[in-house]
Amino acid sequence: MAYKHDYDKILTRLTFILSRLNDGEALSVKELALEFNTSDRTIQRDFNERLVSFPIYQENKKWKMQDGYRVEKTKSLEDELVLDIIEKITESIGGKFATKSHQLLSKIKNQDYNPIYAKLNIEDITDKFSEIQVIETAIKEKTEIECSYDDDGHDIYKTTIQPLKIANYEGFWYLIAIREDTLKKYYLKNISNVNATQTKFTTDAKLENMLENSISIWFQKDVEPFEVKIYVNKIAAKYFQRRPLPTQSIETLGQDGSMEFVVKITHEMEILPIVKYWLPHMRVIEPQWIQDMIDEDLEIYLSK
Repeated sequence: MAYKHDYDKILTRLTFILSRLNDGEALSVKELALEFNTSDRTIQRDFNERLVSFPIYQENKKWKMQDGYRVEKTKSLEDELVLDIIEKITESIGGKFATKSHQLLSKIKNQDYNPIYAKLNIEDITDKFSEIQVIETAIKEKTEIECSYDDDGHDIYKTTIQPLKIANYEGFWYLIAIREDTLKKYYLKNISNVNATQTKFTTDAKLENMLENSISIWFQKDVEPFEVKIYVNKIAAKYFQRRPLPTQSIETLGQDGSMEFVVKITHEMEILPIVKYWLPHMRVIEPQWIQDMIDEDLEIYLSK
């Protein structure tokens, strides 16, 4: 969990980036990383996650604001940016959380119209707030928790775990934790009876880096990442330029608008659903065995 000064730095950086895009500039990730003395990955995350609600896109390794769109410049640009993003994120979560957030935000916002629209399709976890508060404190203090877990109806058991991160993948919430020296991913809404303990634990930077670079909940802890080379035609290429996958690096850009890029994964299921989603506009070049799995699944599907 970031401290207050970390959030202040992020907000300052986002406002600066948005203002320059608003002025029509084309911004480079590497140049911004040097300017703010941070990593390329951090700046890429700004564009891919923190500014995803704005109509920005990547072209020739430069980020731009879409033509015809401008954010109204006021002295309170920073405040409006924060409030608009918060409101749209909470709307996507829905439920009591969204209702309560809207009530609070309406007391401090000066305008009824919000130019930002974000459809994040995130499941509502307001019924788990009490458990989340205990988990969040345990993550910050690096203390173990005791809880019950419903293994999707197969079994309900009590366990003691070391909570690392509360993460959202594809709209679903998970608790990433260590149990008996093994990395586990628990579906957050299936966790109950959470109790704090006084037992401390430690984590390493390698694990934090692995979580940062994960594409989906299928990532593995003790597996050496391997490269997957992918081809996308012009229909799909623009989407992977606008919002690159974690660890994505472009190999070639074709004159026909196609693209070849490489990503690093630890489990084939990190990339298989993505390729299948984009069929027939996407295929795996290397390793061949992943493309063979896709071909086999397609043959089974077509035979039925």
